[in-house]
Amino acid sequence: MASSMVEYLQSDMECEGLLECLHGLKQLDRRCFEILVESEDHLTVDEVADAVERERSTAYRSIQRLLQAGLIQKEQVNYEHGGYYHVYHPTDPNEVADDMQRMLNDWYAQMGTLIQEFRDKYDEKILAAE
Repeated sequence: MASSMVEYLQSDMECEGLLECLHGLKQLDRRCFEILVESEDHLTVDEVADAVERERSTAYRSIQRLLQAGLIQKEQVNYEHGGYYHVYHPTDPNEVADDMQRMLNDWYAQMGTLIQEFRDKYDEKILAAE
């Protein structure tokens, strides 16, 4: 993962890299997301864990990060005679893209404010020194 903006801009980032960059996700989270996207069915945590060859608890933590980021959805499936389990599936890509665009716009606005603060702070010091 890049450690500076310059490194990000110079790297060959794929669109999936936005998941890691904007949401702070890990490589395993990305793999779990890809498994859910590629599946024709909604999957349980156990099925995702098997697909990524990790322990259930590890896959569960990744699933929780994906849920928190809004990249996947959780549904409850009820058994006929009581009880239930959860299955997971990707969120609509347009919703995810809109959310990422909002995050980028917010970040851009914050950077603009910081750049203006930089100008104001150092312009005053340079003018005072002259």
